[in-house]
Amino acid sequence: MAIKEVLHTDLAPAAVGPYSQAIAANGFVFTSGQVPIDPKEGKIVATTIEEQTEQVMKNLQCVLAQGGVSFDRVVKTTCFLSDINDFAAFNGVYAKYFPEGAPARSCVEVAALPLGAKVEVEVVAVQG
Repeated sequence: MAIKEVLHTDLAPAAVGPYSQAIAANGFVFTSGQVPIDPKEGKIVATTIEEQTEQVMKNLQCVLAQGGVSFDRVVKTTCFLSDINDFAAFNGVYAKYFPEGAPARSCVEVAALPLGAKVEVEVVAVQG
């Protein structure tokens, strides 16, 4: 039995570096941070924080599904914003994916994100 399983789906952007989209281990799914790359276009096409957050959450949904889980199994998220002034707009989209029992969360402003993204989110979910 493998200690960890590398998860990959073509429905989300491929990793742009030496990392996996997600790892399943010991009953958990750990995703890498997702930026708003449109997997069909292979680049960021969304411009507003709302559009970019929507794309990030769709990407995460596909990665989580590869591990057999959905947002209702997420226990922790870490969210990175390139501008903390986007916090309320980000929350408006994010909240749609966690209508009840929202996970624990950290949300911080960072100096920059890959590819000029406005938002990046990573999650930890429980399998089974």
